[in-house]
Amino acid sequence: MIHLIPLLAAFAAPACGTHGNAQSLLVSTGWLASHLRDRNLVILAVGDRADYDRAHIPGAQFLPFEELRNRQSKLTLELPPMDELAALFGRFGVSGGSRIVLYTIKDKPQSTSRAYLTLDAMGLGAQTSLLDGSFAVWQTESRPVTTEVPNPKPAHLTTCAQEDVIVDASYVSSNLHRKGVAIVDARLPEYYSGAQQSMGRRLGHIPGAANIPYNSLVDDYGKLKPAAALREIFRQAGIQSGDRVVSYCHIGQQATFVYFVARYLGFDARLYDGSWEEWGARTDLPVETGTK
Repeated sequence: MIHLIPLLAAFAAPACGTHGNAQSLLVSTGWLASHLRDRNLVILAVGDRADYDRAHIPGAQFLPFEELRNRQSKLTLELPPMDELAALFGRFGVSGGSRIVLYTIKDKPQSTSRAYLTLDAMGLGAQTSLLDGSFAVWQTESRPVTTEVPNPKPAHLTTCAQEDVIVDASYVSSNLHRKGVAIVDARLPEYYSGAQQSMGRRLGHIPGAANIPYNSLVDDYGKLKPAAALREIFRQAGIQSGDRVVSYCHIGQQATFVYFVARYLGFDARLYDGSWEEWGARTDLPVETGTK
């Protein structure tokens, strides 16, 4: 069994209410390979079940994305109640002392970042990481894979709901063009500009929002771009040090990658969960088209 005490000490279970930072939010394939047998490690794979069954990282469990949806909501994707999330992640063996690593099975980093945001909202953000480059890089490096499905011991999980993760339409509406609040549209440029319709809703974007497409934050290998490059992307979008970054997209999925990167860079971040599905459907809320 591998024990690297200094590294593990750095990831001890934090006090309730803390978020992750640049040291905790991202782990390399090398780090994960050396920690696969840590007793408190929980690895969760996000993607298609068939791809998971074909091959996955040893010890990884499959996290069904549909279980991250609130089935009582009229919107496509909103956080489920905390008791349901506690039961879900408890089945995977997640407890207050777990070290959680999420990875994308194939091509959907926004699904994995949505899982991260969910855990962050539960109070587990500082002990949860994304695997940099995810499964694609793991395989490219010829690291071990398996088809064996683990059978974890369920854990009792008590959540610590965070009030500084999700905002609603009222919050966004009251902060339009407000200094210190940067609203970011994570959709592709054609949706932001209004050249293409999103969700069957009105064309355009939230007034004053900057456009940072979620897929512009990773390189050709699916790894997060260097911090300096990410900061420059945010700077060019008009985001200043100390700003609160409020991201949105079509349904609140792609925007979670902007949320994750904002936290990684040290910004105070929020997600407008209703996103364009809600905003674009409400004729009482303003929209604008074009690009800055």
